Amino acid sequence: MLLLLGLCLGLSLCVGSQEEAQSWGHSTEQKTKPLMTEFSVKSTIISRYAFTTVSCRMLNRASEDQDIEFQMQIPAAAFITNFTIEKGTEIFRASAVIPSKDKAAFFLSYEELLQRRLGKYEHSISVRPQQLSGRLSVDVNILESAGIASLEVLPLHNSRQRGSGRGEDDSGPPPSTVINQNETFANIIFKPSVVQQAKIAQNGVLGDFIIRYDVNREQSIGDIQVLNGYFVHYFAPKDLPPLPKNVVFVLDSSASMVGTKLRQTKDALFTILHDLRPQDRFSIIGFSNRIKVWKDHLISVTPDSIRDGKVYIHHMSPTGGTDINGALQRAIRLLNKYVAHNDIGDRSVSLIIFLTDGKPTVGETHTLKILNNTREAARGQVCIFTIGIGNDVDFRLLEKLSLENCGLTRRVHEEEDAGSQLIGFYDEIRTPLLSDIRIDYPPSSVVQATKTLFPNYFNGSEIIIAGKLVDRKLDHLHVEVTASNSKKFVILKTDVPVGPQKAGKDVTGSPRPEGDGEGDPNHIERLWSYLTTKELLSSWLQSDDEPEKERLRQRAQDLALSYRFLTPFTSMKLRGPVPRKDGLEEAHGMSAAMGPEPVVQSVRGAGTQPGPLLENPYQPRIKISKTSVDGDPHFVVDFPLSKLTVCFNIDGQPGDILRLVSDHMDSGVTVNGELIGAPAPPNGHKKQRTYFRTITILVNKPERSYLEITPSRVILDGGDRLVLPCNQSVVVGSRGLEVSVSANANVTVTIQGSIAFVILIHLYKKPAPFQRHHLGFYIANSEGLSSNCHGLLGQFLNQDARLMDDPAGPSQSPTHLPLLQAREGPEAVLKVKGHQVPVVWKQRKIYNGEEQIDCWFARNNAAKLIDGEYKDYLASHPFDTGMTLGRGTSREL
Repeated sequence: MLLLLGLCLGLSLCVGSQEEAQSWGHSTEQKTKPLMTEFSVKSTIISRYAFTTVSCRMLNRASEDQDIEFQMQIPAAAFITNFTIEKGTEIFRASAVIPSKDKAAFFLSYEELLQRRLGKYEHSISVRPQQLSGRLSVDVNILESAGIASLEVLPLHNSRQRGSGRGEDDSGPPPSTVINQNETFANIIFKPSVVQQAKIAQNGVLGDFIIRYDVNREQSIGDIQVLNGYFVHYFAPKDLPPLPKNVVFVLDSSASMVGTKLRQTKDALFTILHDLRPQDRFSIIGFSNRIKVWKDHLISVTPDSIRDGKVYIHHMSPTGGTDINGALQRAIRLLNKYVAHNDIGDRSVSLIIFLTDGKPTVGETHTLKILNNTREAARGQVCIFTIGIGNDVDFRLLEKLSLENCGLTRRVHEEEDAGSQLIGFYDEIRTPLLSDIRIDYPPSSVVQATKTLFPNYFNGSEIIIAGKLVDRKLDHLHVEVTASNSKKFVILKTDVPVGPQKAGKDVTGSPRPEGDGEGDPNHIERLWSYLTTKELLSSWLQSDDEPEKERLRQRAQDLALSYRFLTPFTSMKLRGPVPRKDGLEEAHGMSAAMGPEPVVQSVRGAGTQPGPLLENPYQPRIKISKTSVDGDPHFVVDFPLSKLTVCFNIDGQPGDILRLVSDHMDSGVTVNGELIGAPAPPNGHKKQRTYFRTITILVNKPERSYLEITPSRVILDGGDRLVLPCNQSVVVGSRGLEVSVSANANVTVTIQGSIAFVILIHLYKKPAPFQRHHLGFYIANSEGLSSNCHGLLGQFLNQDARLMDDPAGPSQSPTHLPLLQAREGPEAVLKVKGHQVPVVWKQRKIYNGEEQIDCWFARNNAAKLIDGEYKDYLASHPFDTGMTLGRGTSREL
């Protein structure tokens, strides 16, 4: 997966994702397309740590001013560290358009630690300028003190499957590539002419420029490098006998896997089965709403068992739902049973390779329970490697399953070959060499080391540890490595000579981060900060303890700010020039400044008003209708044509998920709300209270996005998942969907500009026993919802109502009734949607108690007001779009 950086001048910086990356600089409404006069990338890799700077220069050739769009794919593991815009105009305007015949330059810097896979490091640079450029270049320097053992430049690759496929011309590097190399240094330059660019792709989408290389390895204990008080330890042993694998292949065979996905997956498993070694043990599980186990125990690898396994896979057919929890539990039991009865735990590795394209819909469907059940069953003895296929998969669940159970995860997009991705993923873990690895350094010599315990080491990968040295003048560093392999318990001990080292000579022209004024920055220090930040983010993702999560968040944020890393907990904001005395601003450039708030703006910026959003991206209180559900839960429906307001209560059960708005078949919008219970207040007439603790919104058009809102956070999953804390104001947007969080107050969701919902956040400083943090749901704009819309609120949005028996005389509104001391006023009969409903006049507070309204109240859970019965509005899971009433009858996973 690639991240995409987008910016429309005048808007704050953003990081997001896009289905197929488009790279650079074009206006949102093009008459005369801006000319890209230069696109260049300079990258320097020092000991696997890569610094990359991208430069783009644009010329507005049009006779009118134009907004220019800037986008760039970067590797998912990279941290953005700097962004700068330079403009040639003398006057900076709030809209920040490029004036006619003027120029602009964009500079983006990011850093990443290259991961070793299948015995190679891979550095990939996106070259997709969207047009032919007069000056296009990629310049990469590699400096490896251990020595460069191998190096290759691949053909340009125009797919998300980075480095896993071949380009049209697989004969070698792209045209014009020049490689200069010696023992420890390599320089690669790709500088195609306009003619050469046109031969590759006339639209300027050239593809990924990929370099693969490896380094020499001498010591079995690994390579330790030291610079100015920081060290990095690279550990990648070789020539070891492989550990036996106990592996269970768990394959989703639900109905959604029908067709190409299942066929490709079956073909891949045929290949993988033939790759198993004689000392391995294996089994196969297919799952849908039923768990289908090939054998109830692990099988030895023989020609007959491989043949039988292939026959079993061949006969798998797609049907039913998705019982993820049941499949994992069965697989773990198979592995635990085998290890317990054969007493080989220390000399083998137990793995689950789990593949699915959906979300849990059968059996246990709550994510936290699935994670807890899996963690308790696996007990750290089973590593789970997950593969998610397509746009509907719950990738966050798969990611946490792997993180919590010593595995890895991969995502395969709809148009990609699931089979080749599965084989490539398996190749990375096919040869375990060590298990239970522990690397120790003397506490008196090393502090703040990154992770030192690792469950497994697979051939072709690498273990990396970084830390600080207590004594910069240390001559030797004592290192101990303990691990298990197939024959014995391995212990390696040695004193590695390190010696005091200072920063060496920089590579000419290489992009480097800004230092602190005391010389060149320390690449090993930045590598340490990169690894530490990544580990804090991973721990934060895994933790379910709120105080612990907050502590991890704060540590990650502080470290990221110190080293200028853009993370989910930090932001980049455009910092404009200093105003002049005459009120105008110098407009020679803008740079991105780090801040502690995770402010993320629209991926494209197109169609968004420029200027003021930069300074204040948060919306003021917007006018919303009375139509809402809030509190315990109290429903209000406004009928503006007849100036009537109707209200009713729904007494649900804790855990019930209510359908609020169901318009999946037309506008593609579904809103559900999950109830939480609380004791009734003293002397209350109810046995218990219920509130909404979660509001979920599924937007299916133009592309699918999932929103989950709680009082503490908002999760937006539109391909890549964003987690936004509700205690900080933020605006995010992508593909016609915008989410605005006003800290500890409300969340506004706007869809295609014609649908808007406001979710109020109710928090208590010291909640009473009968109080719970909860949400209120208000409909601000329903113009984009269809006439077929349904749900507890949705069914009334395109309807009108009138009173059959009006005790108030000519006015149908209870507003003009005399104020009564009694809690309920006169009764009447309401006619709505063909129903005649007895109602009684009431007063009710909405908008967090800020406004009191008069309404006609329908008793008995609105039994005569709503279509059907209460049970008809119960959803099976938070993103269930099925509806037994109205037009929508489909049920999405």
